[in-house]
Amino acid sequence: MASETPNLFLSALSPTHCESLRAAAKAVDLPIKTTLYGPDSTPSHAYFLTSGLASIITSMANGDSGEVGFVGYEGVVGSLHLLGSARIPSRCVMQLVGKGLRIAFPDLQRAFENSQEIRRRLLQFVQCEAAMTGQIAGCNRLHHAEPRLARWLLMAWDRTHENDLNFTHEYLSEMIGTERTTVTAIAGDMQRKGLIEYSRGQVKILDRKSLEAAACDCYPILKQLFCCLHER
Repeated sequence: MASETPNLFLSALSPTHCESLRAAAKAVDLPIKTTLYGPDSTPSHAYFLTSGLASIITSMANGDSGEVGFVGYEGVVGSLHLLGSARIPSRCVMQLVGKGLRIAFPDLQRAFENSQEIRRRLLQFVQCEAAMTGQIAGCNRLHHAEPRLARWLLMAWDRTHENDLNFTHEYLSEMIGTERTTVTAIAGDMQRKGLIEYSRGQVKILDRKSLEAAACDCYPILKQLFCCLHER
């Protein structure tokens, strides 16, 4: 189980608004593969994660799917649905076991509408997430698989602070949009170089500095967007 971290979105609010949202929320365990929201529907709840990792996944008509973003302890799962009535085609699933605070979606919606501070912070989070999604889309189209995988592992570490990550080759191939055999070859090469250790679905980051050097130039851009969410 990953260690819990204060949710950055809540921590950035004034004490009054932070406590009002906490009072309306309930602490919950979030096992791996828990669906936090499905496609084309308004979620019943939103989540402030305090540990673990949730993937935002888009599926195609032929059954293929790919990750277009993820959320850790920095943000709010379900925030995009607050902006209007558009049908959101993606789904959100826990990919690393974690914990969080679950709030009824109508309660968060009322807070969004009634509090300028909460609305401003939520819009900032959604803006950063939208910018990240666009950067990741370009990365998946233009960069080779090895620097994409390095970038992805670093982003996962930033949101979990865990050197040991439980990710299978099948999952990693889905997340970076490439073949499983390609991920197997790349992970083996990274292991030989001493960047990671991989065994039975467990990825351990051994040399973060070298992993950053192996990542594409999207990583510092995405890290800067992530750091913006730390600011009050």
